[in-house]
Amino acid sequence: MDGAMVDPPADDEESQLIGGEADVPAEGASAGADQIDDLSASFEGLVDASELIDLDYSEVDVAAVLSERDEYKGIAQRVQADFDNYRKRAAAQSLAEADRASGRLAEALLPVLDAAEAAHLRYPDEVGPLLNQMLSELKKHGLENLDLESQTFDPAVAEAVAHEPGDGGEPVVTEVLRSGYLWKGRVLRPAMVKTKG
Repeated sequence: MDGAMVDPPADDEESQLIGGEADVPAEGASAGADQIDDLSASFEGLVDASELIDLDYSEVDVAAVLSERDEYKGIAQRVQADFDNYRKRAAAQSLAEADRASGRLAEALLPVLDAAEAAHLRYPDEVGPLLNQMLSELKKHGLENLDLESQTFDPAVAEAVAHEPGDGGEPVVTEVLRSGYLWKGRVLRPAMVKTKG
């Protein structure tokens, strides 16, 4: 462009560009009205809310509805009871498994207790405190030492490895040769005893 001037737009073109009144096609206005007519026609098929209020609920079979409700309530109660039973059973199994695992650990420690008891017989002052502490800690978790001396012999908790003849009455434990233990009320290891009777 070598300095030539551009003619300004005509007044009617300028008004269209700046935002003056522009001619709106007549068909655009009728298209909007057609859309409104289409929307009102689509709502005509919907149920009037007032019709719902006029329904006759006396025709509903109340007994059938109550029966169905009771049936579902019974199912829910049975499911709840089954779940409660499962939860109790799972907790009991978990506890029993924990007891078995700790019992195996306590059983693995029995040779150590036997060695400590044997050492205690020879060196009571040196080994006694250690043995007592071990027994005390294990008792907190469920270990019980069977005190059978001078008791009537019970084969459920003791094994008789020696027997002295006596007056012919019930056999009595005269000496404990190896200690026996209970773990949480069950025999972990029967005692080895000498009896008389």
